[in-house]
Amino acid sequence: MERHGFAMEVKKGQMNAYRQKLGEIWQELTAFLDRNGIHNFSVWNTDSLIFGYYENADGAVLSEEETAVKDALVKKMEDTFTWISTPGEDMRLMYHNFGIVRENKELIRHRMFMTKLKPGCEEEYKRRHDGLIEQRGDTVDPGPDSNFSIWSAGGYIFGYDEIDTTMEKEETEEDRQTTIAWETRQLEIMDWITNDVDWMTGEHHSSSRRLAWHA
Repeated sequence: MERHGFAMEVKKGQMNAYRQKLGEIWQELTAFLDRNGIHNFSVWNTDSLIFGYYENADGAVLSEEETAVKDALVKKMEDTFTWISTPGEDMRLMYHNFGIVRENKELIRHRMFMTKLKPGCEEEYKRRHDGLIEQRGDTVDPGPDSNFSIWSAGGYIFGYDEIDTTMEKEETEEDRQTTIAWETRQLEIMDWITNDVDWMTGEHHSSSRRLAWHA
């Protein structure tokens, strides 16, 4: 299975129009997704930023006809946003921890987060997360997290995670201190856009919202 993400910024004053146009093309879009075996498609926003996530079979390629359909759907909305990622290209993958992916999403809590990298810190962010992958080695994370991927584009970080709610446990004090240590260090190289660490910093950021989902 391949995992993909894309990102854009809605033009000033165009969020209502973006949401309305998404609704207008939704039936055409979901038919396109179904025809091409694209699943677990979701669209998220925080403030003016949009992040999209989807999955398809390994090596899947759109036909010329379906590429034209995709381009036409985008054209119906493109006056409301500007691209952050490059259309048709994957964003840079900064981290992954796929774990055991749950096919049934009914008991899954979906999480998306956004941060802004400080100038010149993209490689350091990647280095730190490569260290986590090296530390994990060949061990498959049993959960509760799975399908966890982080991408970078345009100086932003976009993360997607699926959390099995049946496996979640109350945070221990040791876990909390580990999180605080990691996030404090990460704040050296990035600033949060979503509200994931507001509990720690005392700041106020917008929460991420899922605007749409198609299984």
